[in-house]
Amino acid sequence: MEEQERVFRRGRRIAVDVGDARIGVASCDPDGLIATPVETVPAGGRSQARLKQIVEEYDALEVVVGLPRSLSGKEGPAAAKVRGYAGRLAALLAPVPVRLVDERMTTVTAAAGMRASGVKAKKGRSAIDQAAAVVILQAALETERVSGRPPGESVDPIS
Repeated sequence: MEEQERVFRRGRRIAVDVGDARIGVASCDPDGLIATPVETVPAGGRSQARLKQIVEEYDALEVVVGLPRSLSGKEGPAAAKVRGYAGRLAALLAPVPVRLVDERMTTVTAAAGMRASGVKAKKGRSAIDQAAAVVILQAALETERVSGRPPGESVDPIS
């Protein structure tokens, strides 16, 4: 049997870290090498419209949404909320695919990185949301590069 060649899809991706107050957004270069912060979108009624603008502006190949799980991998109320948000976002963004990726420890990792670079907690909240989105996206890019498959799970649109 031939070894299957791993294929990395070229194109920008957008990562979204959904929170109750804010949504961190990150993107990557077209080669999928480096994730960078984009902005922090206020959570609420207009958030998905703004995310749609960002996706169009960046001509995104796909959107990855961080799925909060407990350290044991279980999903609780926060994950259910994010699944619903991602489903509605998928309906709004179609045909651009939306994928859920495990985001365990991303906010902790982002906050530690921000503290290490001298950003104070209060001033850094919106920056931490963006940094968490960067961590989510970088992990998704690495997963795809290693596996040759899109990261996480595909989201079915819900209205």
